[in-house]
Amino acid sequence: MEILIRSARIVDTGSPFNNQVKDILISNGRIKKIGAKIQNTSKAKEIKADNLHVSIGWFDLNTFLADPGYEQKETIESGCKAAAAGGFTHICCMPNTSPVIQTKSQVEYVLGKSLNQIVQVHPIGAITHNAEGKDLADVYDMYNAGAVAFSDGLKPSASAGMVERALLYVKAFNGLIMNHPEDKSISKNGAMHEGVLSTKLGLPGAPALAEEIAVNRDLFVLEYTESKLHFLDISLKRSVEMIKVAKRKGLNITASVNAYSLVLDENAVGDYNTSSKLNPHLRTKADIAALIKGIEEGTIDTVTSAHQPQDEECKKLEFDKADFGMIGLETCFAAANTALNGKVSTAKVVELFASNPRKVLGMEVPSIAEGNEADLTLFDPAKKWTFAESDIRSKSKNTPFVGTAFIGKAVGVINKGKLQLV
Repeated sequence: MEILIRSARIVDTGSPFNNQVKDILISNGRIKKIGAKIQNTSKAKEIKADNLHVSIGWFDLNTFLADPGYEQKETIESGCKAAAAGGFTHICCMPNTSPVIQTKSQVEYVLGKSLNQIVQVHPIGAITHNAEGKDLADVYDMYNAGAVAFSDGLKPSASAGMVERALLYVKAFNGLIMNHPEDKSISKNGAMHEGVLSTKLGLPGAPALAEEIAVNRDLFVLEYTESKLHFLDISLKRSVEMIKVAKRKGLNITASVNAYSLVLDENAVGDYNTSSKLNPHLRTKADIAALIKGIEEGTIDTVTSAHQPQDEECKKLEFDKADFGMIGLETCFAAANTALNGKVSTAKVVELFASNPRKVLGMEVPSIAEGNEADLTLFDPAKKWTFAESDIRSKSKNTPFVGTAFIGKAVGVINKGKLQLV
């Protein structure tokens, strides 16, 4: 299959063609030629669009695929369709499935089922058996089978000792621990961010302290072990401040924020809207401003989708009984780009979505150059559009973003010799 991309602005600081408008000819999954006005002598499929931009393929570090065990919510196949629609060519899937991804065979199951998809799925193995925080899972076997990092997902360890053991264990092979910072003994059954609004709504609130204590604890443990840690789901101003200090001290720490945390504050809960029941909880406008500043300053390394599909039976309930989570792959870039519009450059947004996630995982960062594999995302960073239910490719529909106006949209993805236009 041959593909000819017409007049696309290349956004890739590692490419000799960075910030130049060029044609790109792709043949057999590789970039054959980059130049001005390439002749289409082989009847290649042409891609043209207004304000077309191209970068290396986007990479999401925080996706819940629900397969195996909860296929009514999402399958690997439907999750890959949602990812491609959002502009991603790579996603990391969290281990919170049934059974939990905690063995070599379960890692191989995910890799095998995603083998023929245009999106490459990278399994994240559980740190502990059944993600229960009690004893270490078969971490090294999973690493050898292809797990790119280790996390218990939304079941963070209550034990500093377990975090210490995990960090020391993966240090032997330069592995990565990814933690969702939350002290469950403090957040308890909190349904939303604790504050004036939670009191007015009569909902149990989870104190910001639950995240702040967990961040502080894990940073102390990281400093002691001299290992490598990534914080998922950072949502608070004080968390950003602590991570900033840790980076200045030279700790091997990286952090990500979910796209929804950049655009939605606690008021989105509104009249008990369960689509906005999320973990981490929606915070204050001051927290959102701090997260955006953290991105500008480089304290926050990546933006993630936190894609967590839930079926209607889990969401159409009283607010305090509904499950947490929203789908986010289709809206991740649009939400983040809208929040960051006018604050950071398009090149910086691409860094958050494409190169930094690979650096977090210790992977090589590809570049857009002749002879290289074509792993590309096509997008328009200035396109104004409104997200509709018809734009959803996930099996689940749990999102508060239907009807939301965004700036920036994925146009298509190219990977593994395949093309999918949005």
